[in-house]
Amino acid sequence: MNKQELDRLLLDAHDRNDPADLIRFYTMAADEREAAQDIDAACFYLTHAFVFALESGAPEADALNQRLVAYGRAHKLEF
Repeated sequence: MNKQELDRLLLDAHDRNDPADLIRFYTMAADEREAAQDIDAACFYLTHAFVFALESGAPEADALNQRLVAYGRAHKLEF
C-alpha cells in the first residue's frame, strides 16, 4: 500500500473514531517504516498504535509494547 493511501485510511479512521482501524493502520505504517529501516518513524507509528490499543483495551497492546521495548522506547508493561 502506498503512503498516500495509508494516510487517507488513517485520516478516515480518525474521522470515524475507529480504534480497531487506528491500531491496524498505525501498525501497518510502522511495519512499512521498519522495513525501510526508518526506526524513528516506525516507533512514532508504533506509539500511536499502542496508545489506541491501551485506550480501547485491545489485545494488540502487549505485542505493540514489546516492539517498543525492543527498540528501547518503552518500559515493559504487564497486561
